[in-house]
Amino acid sequence: MTRSERYRGVIAWFEEHMPVAETELDYRSPFELLVAVILSAQCTDKRVNLVTPALFLQYPTAELMAQAEVEDIFELIRSISYPKAKAGYLVGTAQRLVADYGGEVPEEREELMKLPGVGRKTANVIASVIFQQPTMAVDTHVFRVANRIGLTTNSRTPLATELTLIKYIPEELIPKAHHWLILHGRYVCLARKPKCSECGLSSLCRYYAAAQRKQSKSSKN
Repeated sequence: MTRSERYRGVIAWFEEHMPVAETELDYRSPFELLVAVILSAQCTDKRVNLVTPALFLQYPTAELMAQAEVEDIFELIRSISYPKAKAGYLVGTAQRLVADYGGEVPEEREELMKLPGVGRKTANVIASVIFQQPTMAVDTHVFRVANRIGLTTNSRTPLATELTLIKYIPEELIPKAHHWLILHGRYVCLARKPKCSECGLSSLCRYYAAAQRKQSKSSKN
């Protein structure tokens, strides 16, 4: 199977079985999504969604959060990972949005990456989800699933994975494909025990094919 054939098969399967694929973070505005994505670093979306209602009730806009004390933000997000650092990022980001962007979240990835706590992955999420740009955020799920299936070959970095995925996935599907891979990794292609027997992509998966060959070889011995 060529790489192009694998991509066509994977995309066709997702389009049929997961026609709607969206972020699981709760938000009502670009600013709220930006905050939620910053909080989600090394933390589950479920935990973030438990924390953000109270946070957004007090600080629904960049203007309000820019005036907050870091300690006050910390108290509202202390149950997530790295709350002290993230509290500083949130206040700093809000202040930068107010000072440089009129309180609005910028569209360009390069501008987003100037905000405290916003790296390439976070910037790609915002550009993709809010502005429907063809950017591919590569988190641990996307990195793992792309390599396992065979969409990438021995990619050693998130950036290498990102560049390969956006090369082979049609531009108009990239924002949705980001969620396809995340959700598949979150619920089916698990890190430690992938649910291969439940996976509709097994016939296209390089990892599954290798496992089957190994099992067949062992049974013959």
